[in-house]
This record gives sequence, structure tokens and C-alpha cells, in this order.
Amino acid sequence: MTQPHLPADSSLVDSRYAAWRLVTALAIATLGNSGMYVLSVVLPEIEREFGVSRADASLPYTLTMIGFGLGGIFCGKWADKFGIMRVLMIGALATAAGYLLASLSPNLWLFALAHGVLIGCLGIASAFVPLMADTALWWDKHRGIAVAVCASGNYMAGSIWPPLVQMGIEQYGWRPTYMVLGVVCGLGMAVLSLRMRQRPPLTGAAAGPNNLAMQASQDRPFRMSKGQAQTCLFVAGVGCCVAMSMPQVHIVAYCTDLGFGAARGAEMLSLMLVAGIMSRLASGWISDRIGGLRTLMLGSALQCLALFLFLPFEGLTSLYVISALFGLFQGGIVPSYALIVRAHFPPQEAGARLGVIIFGTLIGMALGGWLSGKVFDVTGSYQAAFVNGIAWNLLNLAIVVVLYLRTRPLKPGPHLLAKTS
Repeated sequence: MTQPHLPADSSLVDSRYAAWRLVTALAIATLGNSGMYVLSVVLPEIEREFGVSRADASLPYTLTMIGFGLGGIFCGKWADKFGIMRVLMIGALATAAGYLLASLSPNLWLFALAHGVLIGCLGIASAFVPLMADTALWWDKHRGIAVAVCASGNYMAGSIWPPLVQMGIEQYGWRPTYMVLGVVCGLGMAVLSLRMRQRPPLTGAAAGPNNLAMQASQDRPFRMSKGQAQTCLFVAGVGCCVAMSMPQVHIVAYCTDLGFGAARGAEMLSLMLVAGIMSRLASGWISDRIGGLRTLMLGSALQCLALFLFLPFEGLTSLYVISALFGLFQGGIVPSYALIVRAHFPPQEAGARLGVIIFGTLIGMALGGWLSGKVFDVTGSYQAAFVNGIAWNLLNLAIVVVLYLRTRPLKPGPHLLAKTS
């Protein structure tokens, strides 16, 4: 029986090795998160080939997001126990097998299961939550920007794969394109995971007045029980990502309906996610200065503004501009949850609690992808789907504002003033 690798020396925190490990994590995330975005490009092909409605064609995306969320919880626990390299190897095999099975699927249900179980629950899940949790343990001074860089792999995947997949579909068809994706992404993840053998350093905070005060606040985050605080963040995650999924999942189909063609929609999705990369890096820099909670509040407000802009503007140039703005505004939202958990909950619970909250964001992505298709089927227009997204975004913003207000010091009431007089 092989012995587990020992944790690294704490001197490797913020080191050159940590930087190279971050680059590797970014590359793995770019390959492993491809499954989140190829469905947006292949959606019209699936609808046409299997003869299903827009809502039914969106179901594989829904199952992928649900699988991603559930898998993130389990993959995070497995990485804590067995090391991240083994989890990434499982994810690499599942990614390759998932794309291959999807390419051979004779019906929508097998295609959806291949995405939900193999690509989502094992492939994407292994390349997101465990990588962010691992990255946070290798950085101290610049933890916000490091986590943002790692999380940017998700958007790197969204900026690189949609135009390549669209090109492959136009030249060879979606089934051969899926086969190539399986080989490239699965093999690439497996090779890169070999560089992630080293376990993270063992770190712990020294005892002291500041740390004791922090521990007290973490026992009652936002002056709530830990369960109540996590539930609020879970619901906030659902809300922000129902809104976020509307343009990300349906921009290609939206452009097709407007007569601009799927290729223009794929370009807008790629532009949206390239802008999201810049947003995540900028938000990481901002969060190191103002904290994760205020960064989340800022991102939520700006995302809501971008969704409003989709309502009056339907021209090709306008949609390119709004897609870029949407990417710039919402890219820092999801990484902010990792920083909020680290700041407001006990560190020994951070992995499990982050996994649950990220699951909430992915339920939001899954629900939003399907719900937008359903609203389109009922109304025959995407205008109502954008309004639906705005309503969910406002729910997220309201929760975040309340949590922020509960972090501010309590003003002394009349009874306290009477006691001190």
C-alpha cells in the first residue's frame, strides 16, 4: 500500500513553487471546465438532431450543473483525504469517457447522462472547487488574486472552447468534434495532474487576542448561527447564478433567433468570458483591499445593470458591447464566495462550507439554463427570460446587502447609553 505524500513545508507558501503550481492549476481548469461551455454552442444542433424543444435541449446543461455541484462536494472531500492529484486523474478519465459517450449517443437522454455524470460530476467538479481550495492553502499575502487566477481557468475554458467547437461543428459535425475534445481535454488533464503530487503545507494560526476575536466572529458569522449564515449564502448563490446563466447559456440561440447566426453568438460568448477573466483578476485585486463581501455586492449590482441593458438593445454591435460588459461585471462574483467563507467561517470548515455554497451557485446555473429555455418556449421571446434573470439577481443583491449591514458595528441603543451615563 502506497503511503500518502507528506504536506509541504510552510516556507513554500507564496513561493516560486506556489506560482508554478498556480499556473498548472489554471491550465487544468481550462481543460476540465470545457464541458460547461460546449453545450451552449451545440444547443441548436442537439435541438435539431434529436427533434426536441429548446427547454428539453437545455436539460443536458441542467444535469451538468447539478452534477458539477454535487461532484464538487465529494471531490473536495476526496482531495482533502487522498490528495488532489488522484482526484484530477479520476476527472481526466471521466472527461475523456464522457465526451466519447456523448458523441455516440443515439438520443437526448444518454447524451444528457454522459454530460451530467461523467463530464459534470467528475470532470468539471474535479477541476474547480478542489483547485480553488488547494490554491488558497498555498498563498497568504495575495490569496485573493491567486484564487481569482485559479478560478479564471473556468472562463479561459469559456473563451477558448466555444469558437473552436463551433469551427469543428461547421467543418466536421458535432460528434467528431466531441471525440477530439475528449482526447485533448482528458489527456491534457492527466499529464498536468502529475505536477500536483505535493500536498499543501500544514498551516495554523497562532493564538493571540486578534485571532481569538476572529474566532469569536467566525462562531457567529454575520451575527447568525453558522447554519443560518451558510443558508443565506447558498440562496444568494442560487440567485446570482440563475441570472448569470441566462446570457451564458442562451446567447448563441438568442443570436440565431435574431438572425445573426450561431457563429456570432459563439463569438459573443467567447468575448463575454474573456472579459470575465479580466474581471476575475481585477476582482481578486479589489477583494484583497475591500474584502470578499463588498466585492460580491459590487459585482452583483453591476451584473444586474448589464442584464437591464439586454432589454432595449438587440443590434449586433450593441450585443457585442453588452456581452463584453456583462463579462466585465460578473466575473468576480463566484470567487468572492471562497473569500467570504475564509473570512467569516472557521478555517477547518471552509472546504465543506464552500462546497455547499458553490453547489448553490451551480443549482442556479442549472435552474437558470432550463428556466430561460422554458420561459422562451412559453412566451416565444427572450425578453421575459431577461426579466426573470433580473428578478433573481435582485434577490442575490438584497441578501448580500443584508449580510454586509450585519457586519457593521452595532450602534448603542438607549438602554446601553443609559447604563454608561
